[in-house]
Amino acid sequence: MQEIQGKTRTVRELLSGAKYGIDYYQREYKWQTKQMAELVSDLTGAFLEDYQEAHQRADVANYGHYFLGSIVISQRKNEQQISERLIVDGQQRMTSLTLLLLYLHSQQKERDDAEPVEELIFSKKFGTKSFNLNVPERNDYMEALFDGKGYDTADQSESVHNLIGRFNDIGDAFPQDISGTKALPYFVDWLLEKVHLVEITAYADADAYTIFETMNDRGLSLSNTDMLKGYLLASITDATKRAEANKEIKQWLLTFAKRDNDRDTKETEADFFKAWLRAKYAGDIRERKKGATPEDFDLIGTEYHRWVRTNHELVGLNLSEDFNRWVRQDLRFFARVYLELLVACESLKPGLESVRFNADHGFTQQFQVLLAPLLPTDDEATVKAKLRLTADYLDCWLNRRLWNFKSIDYSTLQYATFLLTKELRNLSLEALREKLITRLTSDENEFPLEEQPSLINWNAKSLHR
Repeated sequence: MQEIQGKTRTVRELLSGAKYGIDYYQREYKWQTKQMAELVSDLTGAFLEDYQEAHQRADVANYGHYFLGSIVISQRKNEQQISERLIVDGQQRMTSLTLLLLYLHSQQKERDDAEPVEELIFSKKFGTKSFNLNVPERNDYMEALFDGKGYDTADQSESVHNLIGRFNDIGDAFPQDISGTKALPYFVDWLLEKVHLVEITAYADADAYTIFETMNDRGLSLSNTDMLKGYLLASITDATKRAEANKEIKQWLLTFAKRDNDRDTKETEADFFKAWLRAKYAGDIRERKKGATPEDFDLIGTEYHRWVRTNHELVGLNLSEDFNRWVRQDLRFFARVYLELLVACESLKPGLESVRFNADHGFTQQFQVLLAPLLPTDDEATVKAKLRLTADYLDCWLNRRLWNFKSIDYSTLQYATFLLTKELRNLSLEALREKLITRLTSDENEFPLEEQPSLINWNAKSLHR
């Protein structure tokens, strides 16, 4: 009997000459635009922290490392007694990483300085190509993406539809100051040699599944929220108030978990804290230029528990009662509103129809903007009015960009959305209305809509209500 082994591997070590399958019980490939955009943003942002235009490619060896997480592998022999490696945990990440490599292959085709990635995507034996992440139902579409050919996804599985969608999302999210410059092969070098994953290999199915359950169900590693919860509760000195705050946090975390369970996701909890903290407190965002360092917006996206602890004075967390109020008032208020907005994204909700329209555009950044002007002391009518005004403005903004052939993808709008968030933060209802009317007029000058007079009239009427 062989022992369980864990080893840190670079992307090149993990995928070069290796073959991985996915066991029959594994779920479909589920990643959506938001997850892929965040992965691309995190990786390219980490790379740009070190990259300078004057660097030579050899300088990439001195760039910082990036940890992408872990995967659990079950290595066993199949019915033909051939050894195979099946991914027990991590197929979402591995599939997304393979799609990123496919994108980088497509971007380097015409470049003399290309860093080949083909051997990390597939290998050939006796003239037959096989993908390193080998899932039979997906292989024809992986082939089409590699060759840059067309594809027909009619009547195909959820995984196939998501594969195609996420590949296209990479192109939208990938920054042009890398893909269109000398930096691209530098980024590929960094991705292959400086991005690491921990590969945990078990040689018996029972061991592999035990590892999977331990990591996912028993909380082997604490999440951002677990650590934030511990910090908040430890800072409340009154035992009775601490117990009440603990009950409050648990109630919302259970609500988030139930929503995730109903939709087979794991994102609601983390997405809420990122949206809330970015909406109300983030002061800066990393610039897209050489030598730029992560700022509030970026740090909240990776380790929001650590950001709150470091910036507790900015958040207003100094005394025990501050922590109690933040949980019992602020968290309660913003968690309730956030869940209402999630519902409004899925079905038309009277007064918040634009929230659904924005969601249909794939504009996942709307939550931080919508939460920005809200105050826990606002009454229900004020909350609804602020949400409606802001959502209507975003709907107009996005459509004006589309009608003028401007991109609305995550990467393009991230900085502009952050600036808008700061402009709207903590405004009264009247100040918010005036600010949005001013911006609407300014937008009209930037994005003329002479052929859409009805929209102009509708928005003016909407914002004045």
